[in-house]
Amino acid sequence: MNSEITPYASNDTKKKQVASMFNNISKTYDFLNHFLSLGIDIIWRKKAIKELLKDKPQHILDVATGTGDFAFEAIKILKPHKITGVDISEGMLEVAKQKIAERSLGEVFEVQLGDSEGLHFEDHTFDAITVAFGVRNYENLEKGLTDMLRVLKPGGKVVILEFSNPTAFPIKQAYHIYFKYITPFFGGLFSKDKKAYSYLQESVVAFPDGKRFTDLMQKVGYKNTKHRSLTFGISAIYTGIK
Repeated sequence: MNSEITPYASNDTKKKQVASMFNNISKTYDFLNHFLSLGIDIIWRKKAIKELLKDKPQHILDVATGTGDFAFEAIKILKPHKITGVDISEGMLEVAKQKIAERSLGEVFEVQLGDSEGLHFEDHTFDAITVAFGVRNYENLEKGLTDMLRVLKPGGKVVILEFSNPTAFPIKQAYHIYFKYITPFFGGLFSKDKKAYSYLQESVVAFPDGKRFTDLMQKVGYKNTKHRSLTFGISAIYTGIK
């Protein structure tokens, strides 16, 4: 599932293409993320992290951690003892490491190269798992969700923030134009990789959002799954319990 949409016209696996894509855009990723979302992505991250306030997780796994923004927000809001971030892009992790050093957060936040579909952790390791704008890039979505469930402690919660497809007029039409034309233009201008930002729109369209995604979460074993739309359905927060 979800492996047919790839960043480039290449014979490489989706996983390799996604890693290469994020390596290519890692230096401009943070700027473009905030610029293209008009800063709304920061608000979305705060809302998603607050889903864990009552749970008070002390050891969190941040999958597809990228440059670490979701984890940094979690540190500020939740004040956990430890966050481990994993990502398949060495370029993104290098940016995350620089930011960790600048913030003197090495004792709290560590990052490592890792694959959501084959996490190098023991069963029942983490109190909570977070993913921001990462699950649509999984080569095998069901396998990735299953392995995340494996390393989550019983009673632990997963919080997933992801783009979705708005359905109401005129948001649906404006969103389509923005992501299909404006995002690739500015993304290509600043990152020099226009295809990466064309892939963004394609991957969002292909992603099984809303009830289809919570149904998949339930299928692999998550309980009490919930879905909350944000900003007219442009993004959504998904939660589930082991």
